[in-house]
Amino acid sequence: MSIEFGWWTTRTETGKFQINVNIHGGNITWLRKQGHNSSWEEYGPPTDEDWEKLLYEAERRVPRRLISPKQLEDIKKLRGQ
Repeated sequence: MSIEFGWWTTRTETGKFQINVNIHGGNITWLRKQGHNSSWEEYGPPTDEDWEKLLYEAERRVPRRLISPKQLEDIKKLRGQ
């Protein structure tokens, strides 16, 4: 099962852009897009701030049963790689 997360972030050097994280089959893909008319491109390596935001978004979804606690643990394991 695929899990998708997305949020907007702002950096002083690059400005405002959208981050999309897709987790499928134990693999994680980080993409970024700046503006509505641009294409998705690879984003990486993700910063500690990006990982913290991903874990925050995942933890928010567990109580609402949008993802399982096992899926949250899998995301935490992916950070350790």
